[in-house]
Amino acid sequence: MTAGQAAIQGEGAPALSRRAAAAGIAALMAGGAAPAPRPQRIVSLTPCLDAVLVHVVERRRIAAVSHYTHEPASSSLGPIGRTFPYTYGTAEEIVALRPDLVLSGPYVSAATRNALARLGVRTAMFNAPDTIAENLVQVEAVAAIVGRPDLGAALVGRIREALARAAPAPGERPLTALVYQAGGFAAAKGALMDDLLTRTGFENIAPRYGLRRTGYVPLERLVADPPQVLLAGAGRPGAPTWADRVLRHPALERAQTHMRRAPFPQRLTNCGGPVLIEAAETLARIRRDVLAGRA
Repeated sequence: MTAGQAAIQGEGAPALSRRAAAAGIAALMAGGAAPAPRPQRIVSLTPCLDAVLVHVVERRRIAAVSHYTHEPASSSLGPIGRTFPYTYGTAEEIVALRPDLVLSGPYVSAATRNALARLGVRTAMFNAPDTIAENLVQVEAVAAIVGRPDLGAALVGRIREALARAAPAPGERPLTALVYQAGGFAAAKGALMDDLLTRTGFENIAPRYGLRRTGYVPLERLVADPPQVLLAGAGRPGAPTWADRVLRHPALERAQTHMRRAPFPQRLTNCGGPVLIEAAETLARIRRDVLAGRA
């Protein structure tokens, strides 16, 4: 079984196999099969890896997180994220920190990745998972490469428990929903958020607007075919949500008679890992409120 196959099959496999798969993926990402010393100075370059790292390694071993984690609109960690040192992802900043492991992602600049490779800086590359199953394997892979598979397994356990608590009762009909992000963008089928909606009792309506991947939903389409629940949140504290601005449009007055707007913070739409716990709990509460007529 290849590392890629292990990732795809991670959720359905026994726990021991999942941990072995995660360790294997981490070794491959690190660029070699031989075990490496436990890293003591770790730099993370993406906000979603930041969110996982903080839960699977001791604080003293985190040399820096990404600058996104210091920005309220993009941070998934909240105020605690702003207590860590950070970089803007340049090779000069990273090398100055003398890291023995850098966690990187597909959106990190090629110039930075190439420079780190030339300088021999140990780097682990993680792709953005499209499903919760892939995301849980990634959590275990991050924990394995930093030398704390026990903390990774504990975090995965907490995520699974939250998903189980948030699942609808057997036979309950899903509510149609749209996650309306800043600028009117929505998550389509095949995205991590789509998987989370399904698991918490919602049907993602994005395909009915012609979205095959995350993209813009015109107001006209929303008016013509509104979901039962419009989920949206402010990008920064105190800011009006995109849904607030859209719902004040006169064209949506008729739609509001059979569409509910429920606050869903933007910070819960960006990442998986530990973020899934709060996101699942929030979606489950919204579903209960809508069904009870409280939203």
